[in-house]
Amino acid sequence: MQQPLSGVGNLTAQTFIATNADSSDITLDRKTLKALARRSDLPGLIYLAKWFLALLVSGYGVYLGLGTLWVWPAMLIYGTVLSVPVYAMSHETAHGTAFRTRWLNETVMWVCALLYLEEPLHRRYTHTNHHTYTWHVGKDSQMPFDTPMTFPNWLIEVSGFALTRSHLRMLIQLATARYTETMKSVIPADEFPRLRRNAWCFLGFYIALGIAIALGAAWLWWFLVLPTLLGRSVMLLMTLIQHVEMAENSPSILNSTRSCRSSPIASFLYLNMENHVEHHLYPQVPFFALPALHQELKGQLPTPDPGFWRTNLEVLSVVIRRSLGRNTKAWTIRQAPHMVTDGGSVTRISERSM
Repeated sequence: MQQPLSGVGNLTAQTFIATNADSSDITLDRKTLKALARRSDLPGLIYLAKWFLALLVSGYGVYLGLGTLWVWPAMLIYGTVLSVPVYAMSHETAHGTAFRTRWLNETVMWVCALLYLEEPLHRRYTHTNHHTYTWHVGKDSQMPFDTPMTFPNWLIEVSGFALTRSHLRMLIQLATARYTETMKSVIPADEFPRLRRNAWCFLGFYIALGIAIALGAAWLWWFLVLPTLLGRSVMLLMTLIQHVEMAENSPSILNSTRSCRSSPIASFLYLNMENHVEHHLYPQVPFFALPALHQELKGQLPTPDPGFWRTNLEVLSVVIRRSLGRNTKAWTIRQAPHMVTDGGSVTRISERSM
């Protein structure tokens, strides 16, 4: 059922409501929710096995392409297979829903956070805040770009430069105990010694990685660093469409968040997170139950937007036209009403918070 979007909300009063199913007037039978939210180790372990196999196959493509121009498309494919699940699994483990066994969940969270370049406890606490205040200006600590988005914003976001810079700056701030006001507002004070120690471990790992490459371990360059940088752009195209062009400061997840249709391959890499509205409504539901959650809720939710490529092409068209001062109405994807203008200058609503 297609539902209209609300507007930007009351930007002056800044009245914030914890964003979830209750604030969005979405209901689900308690027994059904309990069944869907049941955690298990098996789906996550099966996923890790399939992911490892996909990395071996795509990594072999990089090996075959070394010394030729074919190495670049091979690294893009391998890097996508590496970077998208690294993001998705670091996100799922931050929720504690990837595995039922805690040590297994935390171990995978650490490994994926190391590859994602974000200290894991920082990721967990800031992401909890993101769910509490989804897309609320001045409150959501995971708003990765200015709104409304313009083409320069889009370019710096999709390139991966902004995210990598943000993560490295965050690690240095944690390591040197220069905690930001955002960190202080979302992270318990007694956790900072742990975050500081973890940040030093992360920085030490990255320095050791750089030294190893400088001393001749070229395989790290071809199989880790470059593929991560290439695949990160694909990952960011997938995460960008979660909230771009949606409403700030709305208590309803239906207004602030977008779900999209997806191919089986993209769903696998992304841990079913194309069901993003559903995830924000009930974040306690594990990744493997999100398709079932979608089926339970679809009568109460907006129709998912088109697939990955179509949605991103529409977003790109909108941000280019906005930067040129032209009409910003998308062809088919959902937009908050205030995102649609006839052109003119761009009035900034929010600045990136990460």
